[in-house]
Amino acid sequence: MGTGFFVHHRRVSAVKRVEFASDSLLYIVLRGRWCNIIVLNVLSTNEKKSDDSKDSVYEELQQDFSSFPKYHMKTILADFSVKVGRENIFKLKIGNESLRQNSSDNGVRIVLCHIKKSSY
Repeated sequence: MGTGFFVHHRRVSAVKRVEFASDSLLYIVLRGRWCNIIVLNVLSTNEKKSDDSKDSVYEELQQDFSSFPKYHMKTILADFSVKVGRENIFKLKIGNESLRQNSSDNGVRIVLCHIKKSSY
């Protein structure tokens, strides 16, 4: 298994770079009007995987995410099996709206990954 992108033939000229960071992480850099757009495609672990397996995926994501310039627009595409709840600690990043009351383990990991990046 792996990750990939389909790029419409009219958008191919906007592709600046494609990087295969690992078997589970791929990103594409697109030329935007005011800034570059970085789209990460992540093949993640589900809630049933071991903590070590989850840790390695999120550490890799954090490392790659933090290597991008701050001013680029960044989007993550993935199925993290994430449930992000309404915990007060996350409100600054996710707002007041959520379908869930409580976050799953992967939900906490993805929000914390983003919070760590924002503190640089």
